[in-house]
Amino acid sequence: MKGLLLRLSELDADAATAVRVIAHFEALLGGGLDPVTLARSTAGLAGCPAGLELPDGRTARFGPGGAALPGAPGHVSGRVELEPAGRVWLERPGAPGPFDELVLEWMAIAARVLAGRPRPTRPPRAADPALVELVLSGREDAPDRARALRLLGLAPETPLRVVAVAGGRGTDVGVEAVALLGRGALPGAVRVARVGSLGAVLVQRPDGPRGGTASPAAELRAAVRARARDRGTGHGTGHGTGRGPAPGVRVGIGGAADPLDARTSWEQARAALRFATPGAPEEAVADHDELGPVALLADIPVERLRDQADVRRLAELADGERCGQGTDPLAALAAFCRTGSLRQAAAELHLHHSSVAARLAHVERELGWRLRDPRDRFRAQLALYGLRLAGNADGD
Repeated sequence: MKGLLLRLSELDADAATAVRVIAHFEALLGGGLDPVTLARSTAGLAGCPAGLELPDGRTARFGPGGAALPGAPGHVSGRVELEPAGRVWLERPGAPGPFDELVLEWMAIAARVLAGRPRPTRPPRAADPALVELVLSGREDAPDRARALRLLGLAPETPLRVVAVAGGRGTDVGVEAVALLGRGALPGAVRVARVGSLGAVLVQRPDGPRGGTASPAAELRAAVRARARDRGTGHGTGHGTGRGPAPGVRVGIGGAADPLDARTSWEQARAALRFATPGAPEEAVADHDELGPVALLADIPVERLRDQADVRRLAELADGERCGQGTDPLAALAAFCRTGSLRQAAAELHLHHSSVAARLAHVERELGWRLRDPRDRFRAQLALYGLRLAGNADGD
């Protein structure tokens, strides 16, 4: 771990800090853990007051200097809810720090252990970006790629998948990927690094039925849903930060590949990422295997996509709604096309079905479609795909 930290400090300061955060909580989980120790050590790590309230009523709140703090929390700059009750939080006077979300995620993992819930068996690990880039490269010799895999703690003979994580403006994709994968609790070995503007995740799952070929799509969608819930997305009680999930976070999953051909899975992950859009977990996480032949749309030149009439009209509709500060009809269209049900789409969007119906009627008027007609619904889905591919032209 010390050697890895030294290498990461030279290559990626953010990744090195993420490793330090994870190592801190790993050490706590490996020793004697109690609420006082967890709250005090977290406050020291974060450099601000930290507190917790467990489902059984145990509480602790400490300042960064190690002193117990009586009374109610001050300004809560970030928190994560526990289930069925309780929470962990940080009290920073200004805006949250760049690694506060990662600290809170791991503080919540430790708090769940205290509450009697199992922890992820093998947490994600921030990896040396140079080694990850070597594994994903198509230019290096196979022996060099095999050596890089072994240095990352991965087996060159076991299939793996590559996951690409993209973030919106102001999002550190490396930190977001570590936090998201930690929440997802994927079985097996998980290595995370920042490659260019994307988070690259190598996932090598344990042997068993389907073994390393099983897609992590379900776990990642559950993780997106859980992070949105914990951070009070649109359903906050007024006691949290008032922030939703990290803006613009999207995930693309590549197919299972021979580790020495990880580049293929990486290319598929980046292609799938172009189909993903922020929002509902089913839309934010795109799996190349699930896309099937639809993935071939990514081969169409971007300019042709942008010039296609339906795609262009959808883009104009979306731009017009944004300029008028109206509601986004494309989210309702996407949910309806995917579910084929007005009520299911409304439940997914947390809206009344009449609100969704009004938005779909607006789309029908503007585009001339009848969305109850399967042919028009298929046409609308293709246009949505085209719009996403045109907007995410570089896969990031």
